[in-house]
Amino acid sequence: QEQLVESGGGLAQAGGSLRLSCAASGGTFTTYAMGWFRQAPGKEREFVAAIRWSGGIIYYTDYADSVKGRFTISRDNAKNTVYLQMNSLKAEDTAVYYCAAGDGLKHGPPQSLNYYEYWGQGTQVTVSS
Repeated sequence: QEQLVESGGGLAQAGGSLRLSCAASGGTFTTYAMGWFRQAPGKEREFVAAIRWSGGIIYYTDYADSVKGRFTISRDNAKNTVYLQMNSLKAEDTAVYYCAAGDGLKHGPPQSLNYYEYWGQGTQVTVSS
């Protein structure tokens, strides 16, 4: 059973930065996919970024158009942790951010919520304008 724990959320000013972390444990996939999603009040959960790797080699990343050029997804193999570096934050980035994990060999778009089997509890990001 994969367990995911997010951290790093908080309050930031517009134009500022935050780095979210997602620490994973208990996983058994040989090829992984992990994604970051967010959900603002009254809105549906939406895709933010995704990453796939196998044998420690990252071979795929993708971003929502709304965060391209501002957010970066990365992974630390030694710490079994995926990060979301968020720069040039905007008020509209305010949301609860969730990380998710799934089998990287699974067919289907990793931008979809249904692609993932495991979810973290979420971390709040609030950007003041």
